[in-house]
Amino acid sequence: MGDFNLALVIVAIVVCVIVFISSIYLLVNYQHPDDANQAYFPKFVVVFGLSIAMISILMLPADVANRHACRHAIYNGACNLTLPMKELWLAIYIVDAILVFFVIPFAMFFYEGDQDKSLGKRIKSALIWVVTTAVVCALVLGILYGVIGKVDFSVRHLASATTSFPTSWQFSNNQPCIGNTARQCSAFTANVTSEKTWTMRTTFPEYIVALATIVGSVLFTIFGGVGIACLPLGLITAFIRRPKAVITRSQYIKEATELGKKARELKKAADELHQEERGGAKGRKWRKNVKAVEKELLQLEEDVNLLEEAYPQGEKAETAWAFTVLGYLAKFILGILGLIVSIAWVAHIIIYLLVDPPLSPFLNEVFIKLDDVWGLLGTAAFAFFCFYLLLAVIAGAMMLGLKLVFITIHPMKWGATLMNSFLFNVGLILLCSISVIQFCATAFGYYAQATAAQEIFGHTLQSLRGIKYLYKYNVFQIGFVILAGLTFLYYIAFGWRRKKPSGRFQLST
Repeated sequence: MGDFNLALVIVAIVVCVIVFISSIYLLVNYQHPDDANQAYFPKFVVVFGLSIAMISILMLPADVANRHACRHAIYNGACNLTLPMKELWLAIYIVDAILVFFVIPFAMFFYEGDQDKSLGKRIKSALIWVVTTAVVCALVLGILYGVIGKVDFSVRHLASATTSFPTSWQFSNNQPCIGNTARQCSAFTANVTSEKTWTMRTTFPEYIVALATIVGSVLFTIFGGVGIACLPLGLITAFIRRPKAVITRSQYIKEATELGKKARELKKAADELHQEERGGAKGRKWRKNVKAVEKELLQLEEDVNLLEEAYPQGEKAETAWAFTVLGYLAKFILGILGLIVSIAWVAHIIIYLLVDPPLSPFLNEVFIKLDDVWGLLGTAAFAFFCFYLLLAVIAGAMMLGLKLVFITIHPMKWGATLMNSFLFNVGLILLCSISVIQFCATAFGYYAQATAAQEIFGHTLQSLRGIKYLYKYNVFQIGFVILAGLTFLYYIAFGWRRKKPSGRFQLST
């Protein structure tokens, strides 16, 4: 067992290093050229936040492996010699909450501050916003913890009479207990009035994690439910709407002229909005127009990319077209595989979580059988399904951001992502990662049984006063499935057609 624990520690260290290097790789390749050699503090927050998010997702498989380290031990205290997963969980998620509610907002306010101001004034302005948020959050958390920071466990009081110690043991379906007269044990014969509520106060760190999980669960239900469908279907529709052949030069000139006209209109609209901003006219209508310009700009960029794909130029035009065809084929294959994973997720939620009692362990049993084939195969599949949910959350946020006015668009583009968009998406990933872990710990409860994650996200969270009914009646799981179904129907009805930009802006000037 000691060798196993040492190997687990080594693997954990190696994984942390790989995660850190991966975060740096994503930052370097996604950052906008304007942010090169500057904005070092937001970059540090991005790398640190991405690392925490990925480590938190990988901790649940590590928790399962850690529990297996003492599964065959012959003495009760063996599990005390394994990794302290409960303390690690609490540490990770307290850091997660600090990043989401304090550090990332500070970094965004600092980055988006007026560049004409001095460094000290930008820091002061960002601190004012963050300190105000911290005071409000501290007051709300303190009041809630003092008033309802308790867990209510349902327990049943059992009592039975004494009997003589038997000389022989004879148990059967008709005789499950000791004695000649008893035909059922006290646990079965106890009446309803013997059930009582055992109340105890939870720890403050666990309470912070629980409330952060609730906030993340709302976002996860909305974005994840939409994203679980639009992530694979978006790839498939991109393949269906792909350019079928290279267009002629005359077609290219015609389309490029139209796009140039559209770009000039957008520039004029953006200049007028900038003048309104300087004049202090930043009302509701102004924000609506900014949102409209952002949508049209994203659509214009997509049109330009499609035009460049349909008419490759230069000496390697044929090679570029070949890569374009292969790229869309890869999207189609990934879309089909993603659709299978999405269907498996939705089916598992219905079969294992929404039906009581569960019809089948389903994916739990798949992971266990994969572990029997090779020790880490089931764990790897388990981690993949958790990561897939995070990708679905990002896909859902992007889709709703393009459709709804009150959601800010923060697109992630290779080599063209500004730090504020980076910070926003990292905050979203961090906030939803808590809910993803809680969701996976519940959905794969049979596979991840007796882990520290289940103790925190299962028993404590689902018994917390005031919010336990959200989990008792599967509110988040039902909402997730309903939104996934509605998004699928939306893609069937409207997703295959590409919406053209309107080109109209209601400017106040």
